[in-house]
Amino acid sequence: MMKDRESKQLTKAEMEIMTILWDRGEPMTTHEIIDVYPEPRPAYSTIATFLKILTVKGFVSSQKAEGSGKTFLFFPLISREAYTQRVMMEVKTTFFGGSLKSMLSFFVEQDNVSDEELQEIVSMIRSMN
Repeated sequence: MMKDRESKQLTKAEMEIMTILWDRGEPMTTHEIIDVYPEPRPAYSTIATFLKILTVKGFVSSQKAEGSGKTFLFFPLISREAYTQRVMMEVKTTFFGGSLKSMLSFFVEQDNVSDEELQEIVSMIRSMN
């Protein structure tokens, strides 16, 4: 299942649900996930469908809530950090030929990074060595 998850990307809607689960840091019911959404909130069936897709993709699992009949608690199987790392490595490989230098140059140029921000980045890099 891990290999399958590694080959999958999250859609925007799936990412919204994963972000809610990551931010909460504990298993949530479908209703609890819906309650966190801003208005207009999606329908129960919409969130249930996305949770089923996330389960099939291997990003989420569930367990029955104790003493609650048919209620399930959903939780992520991958951390935000692990997913972010995987996506960024894929971006680096796909768009920048695996070159971190090319990727950083792109973001520095596209984001119009200020001299102050560049100095902070250089300081961060130096402190890691």
